[in-house]
Amino acid sequence: MWGPNPVLEKLGFGENDRVAIIHTDDIGMCQASVSAFIDLWEAGRITAGAAMVPCPWFGEIAAYCRANPEADMGVHATLTCEWPTFRWGPLSTRDAGTGLLDEEGGLHKTCEALAAKGRPPAVRAELAAQIARARAAGISPTHMDTHMGSVMHAKFYEGFAETALAAGIPPFTLRLEEAQWLKGGYDAESAAVLFKQSQRLEKLGVPLLDRILNVPLAEEEDRLEKTRAVFRTMKPGHLSYFILHPSQDTPELRAICSDWRSRVADYEIFLSGGVAETIEEEGIHLIGCRDLANLMPDWANA
Repeated sequence: MWGPNPVLEKLGFGENDRVAIIHTDDIGMCQASVSAFIDLWEAGRITAGAAMVPCPWFGEIAAYCRANPEADMGVHATLTCEWPTFRWGPLSTRDAGTGLLDEEGGLHKTCEALAAKGRPPAVRAELAAQIARARAAGISPTHMDTHMGSVMHAKFYEGFAETALAAGIPPFTLRLEEAQWLKGGYDAESAAVLFKQSQRLEKLGVPLLDRILNVPLAEEEDRLEKTRAVFRTMKPGHLSYFILHPSQDTPELRAICSDWRSRVADYEIFLSGGVAETIEEEGIHLIGCRDLANLMPDWANA
């Protein structure tokens, strides 16, 4: 069983405090995701985000981070490309033998296809290439998380974690029991690996999260009230990771994403301050991923 999360004490919080990161995903997928992040970051409505390095608009978010190094930006480990007509591929290879490419020459559309065909050494090389590209573009990553949860698999998770540690940044990790991973839909082998690796990482002093929370993009209606309800469920003594996918309403976004209404709604409800009011009412403390990066053990930055 897990004990109290040591991250909270290290950051000066108590066992009754509710602490959260508000994290924006998919930055750089399209232009609308970049402008939404900038607006929300500068308004103080979010506390971190992660860039999709292989994607077409990565260059714009990299330019913003170079000009604004205080921006809390990670690498959104991108091993899949889910859209039928808007496609991107890996940075590290064009070799079909790696298992990273689908029949169209882009990344696989689903995590299942990646798990079936992707070779772990190739996945690890691609993740390292994404971190290297981010740094070369002027981003100092504060963390590494995962697009579509693609690395949360027995074949890939250890390589993902080790790649992040080699870069001196925290990998996305949850403090869950093996049974909780199984309940979340993971196969038995993956659940066992994820549980074992998370325990190992915490013993090494790597900061971990307690829960990941969101309002599914498929739920287009009443997103403000649903988001408020999620924040009210945050538990004392937990470090919660709330993710959203905000984008401005543009023709490009509408052409790419069938779930564009939810992405636009997330941008609007967070920018309006409606969610911030609930966070204040509930007494939830907000931190960023840079706070976790600052807790990385000394050996990770040697």
